[in-house]
Amino acid sequence: MLTTRLLHPEILQALGEAGHGAQVLIADGNYPLATRSNPAARRVFLNLEPGRLTVTDVLDVLAEAIPVEAAHVMGPDDGSEPSIYADFRRILPGHEPTRLGRFEFYDMARGPDTALAIATGEQRIYANILLTIGVRMPG
Repeated sequence: MLTTRLLHPEILQALGEAGHGAQVLIADGNYPLATRSNPAARRVFLNLEPGRLTVTDVLDVLAEAIPVEAAHVMGPDDGSEPSIYADFRRILPGHEPTRLGRFEFYDMARGPDTALAIATGEQRIYANILLTIGVRMPG
């Protein structure tokens, strides 16, 4: 039996197959996962119902399971900052997310480096984050 918090078999397999530089998309309930993520990425649907599971629920578990090198977020065109950004900073201390416009974010998420795309039931808008997996240091 696993003793880590991350137990989802498909997510574990996708992360085990990914490596340094691979990306993980955690998408809110409005995100068009079928058309705006890499077609070759493993897609996992955790959107059981609105509000469950949230992007921050998933991010909190993944942040313990993988080394995060970088994070990119989708931002509104008006320059405002969605409230979820504070949660991203809290969960990923030392990693200021890079803000992208909606279509820039879509293009990046559709790129060949996106190995895993996770749909959530997150209801907050602009609650999408794309993580780049870092290096696990020896020792």
